[in-house]
Amino acid sequence: MYRLLGLLAAAWLAGCGDEVSGHLDGSIYSGSPPPPYSGHFCELPGSEVHSGGGIVRIPGGVSTPDLHWLSVPDGFCVHYFGNVGNTRQLAFAPGGELFVASPTTPTTGGGPNGKSAIVVLPDDDRDGVADAPLTFLPNLPSTQGLLFTGGFLYYQDSTAILRVPYKSGDRAPSGPSQPVANISIYVSTGHWPKVLDVDDNGFIYVTNGGDQSELCDPSRPFHGGLLRLDGKPGGTPIAKGFRNPIAIRCQRGHDRCFVAELALDYSADTGGREKLVQVHEGDDWGFPCCATTNLPYMGVQPVPDCSKIAPESNSFVIGETPFGLDFDLGAWPVPWTNRIFVTLHGDFGTWHGARMVAVETDANGAPLPSTDLTGGHTPPGALMDFATGWDDGTHAHGRPAALAMAPDGRLFLGNDVNGDIVWIAPALNPPPVDAGASD
Repeated sequence: MYRLLGLLAAAWLAGCGDEVSGHLDGSIYSGSPPPPYSGHFCELPGSEVHSGGGIVRIPGGVSTPDLHWLSVPDGFCVHYFGNVGNTRQLAFAPGGELFVASPTTPTTGGGPNGKSAIVVLPDDDRDGVADAPLTFLPNLPSTQGLLFTGGFLYYQDSTAILRVPYKSGDRAPSGPSQPVANISIYVSTGHWPKVLDVDDNGFIYVTNGGDQSELCDPSRPFHGGLLRLDGKPGGTPIAKGFRNPIAIRCQRGHDRCFVAELALDYSADTGGREKLVQVHEGDDWGFPCCATTNLPYMGVQPVPDCSKIAPESNSFVIGETPFGLDFDLGAWPVPWTNRIFVTLHGDFGTWHGARMVAVETDANGAPLPSTDLTGGHTPPGALMDFATGWDDGTHAHGRPAALAMAPDGRLFLGNDVNGDIVWIAPALNPPPVDAGASD
């Protein structure tokens, strides 16, 4: 039944019988994982390869910023790719080009020099560094969500979700934009970003933000939550009780999607926690009444019934701000294979906790329970730091934000403070560290 409903919804979204299928890279999903990682990206000039506790920079190439401050495990390299002011979302087009959403409408954690545009960063000479940025869609001050699927680029323009025809290699739209939905069921001026993804059944989902100042309403109306785009002008609510669902990614081949939720600020001492949650239709995640199952937020009167609030299995300290997520699908080496990678934006003002972590999954791709809350229990290795260096007290390196796994196996990471975009990849044959190399 769900497969049939998905295909019907996809047919409406694509129009006149076109079927939506695919993922953020725009490829047609076949149900098989990608081939094993086989690139030699860490041999490109400018790659900084971590090996034996030190760093070797591959000489040559164009001059790029020093990334020695960014720490990743031995056997991986980091490489500067490009810069787009206020990089808030990354998505890969069918041809492999990286698209970036760069808004100018203020956000609490966003940075300067936004382009009010969706920008494409090709790398036609394949040197690992982006060519000059190209504006794909201008005049978009409030844009964040991006999704390639079914021959279209879906994108956000304030409360509107639109789509524009897209074929592999396009550097400019080949047709006019078409409206898909207007997400106006609840409008937050502070948490205005809306992000998108498509599941294995062809359903497209979009997030909607709530507000920090909301009061607990026992009737539990839909404010912050997740909607499905199904032909209705405003979409159909699927899950509610989010304050700020800042990221969504669907896990190919497993028929599941995950949302990163930024919960009630300043609630850490009273049971609040940021969350990585799996999407289930009908779930209520509690905000602004409940921190989690059977735990009301302190001071809420009358005391709400939190017994039916969905329980989370993966959580983070309030303020660490899980901001982006994506998956390795078996291409990276142990112990990083098949993990869910999550960027933590860090605490506002101090950037404390800013880093990238990796959540272990079971044989079916579901995340193992994990938390970094004081007193929480996490099995050894279930939650591991993967990339660190932003939280050094200097504010010199910006904050990790958008995250996207490229079809070729590189993990791209955007920074919404200084606009830098880097990629990280496994090194097939890490070079030896000489006596002069250091980190």
